[in-house]
Amino acid sequence: MINATEIRKGMVIRMDGELFVVLGREHVTPGNWRAMVQTEMRSLRSGNKTQKRFRSNDQIDEVYVETKPFEYLYPEADAYVFMDTENYEQIPVAKDVVGNDINYLPENSVVRGTLIEGKIVSIELPSSVVLEIIESEPGVKGDSRTNIFKNAKVSTGFNVKVPLFMKVGDKIKIDTRTGEFVERVN
Repeated sequence: MINATEIRKGMVIRMDGELFVVLGREHVTPGNWRAMVQTEMRSLRSGNKTQKRFRSNDQIDEVYVETKPFEYLYPEADAYVFMDTENYEQIPVAKDVVGNDINYLPENSVVRGTLIEGKIVSIELPSSVVLEIIESEPGVKGDSRTNIFKNAKVSTGFNVKVPLFMKVGDKIKIDTRTGEFVERVN
């Protein structure tokens, strides 16, 4: 347990049986009132943001958070299976935790996972990934105006817009933050 004045940005705390990550904090001393800590937090379960005000002497339950590399193995019925690269333990992760990030995860790719009490609560992708085009419309000869894109399906099943000259079998770099084509990779 820590005092409310020790709350810092990025910390994970337990409040009312739920886990929250602290997005911001401000120590407020309004005139002749007692000091308080105003926080903005996001629920790890629902993703909802909330604001909470603590008295400076309130006791807060800090949760130990561990971040380490995990390898994505395969999908299961209602989860995705990741393997701890240190001890080879396989951990199923709920599909809603991974969300749309699965579009950028080919099997056997390594990501950073955040563990709380032995359970992965979030994953962090690299800023870009290299994937292979498995399906694409052929480019039309003579249609060479600049900034013309076509749809292509990559090895994870994700659809991305690529330049007309790209073909099936080409490897491309995709920005995981925007989902856009970055460049061709040899």
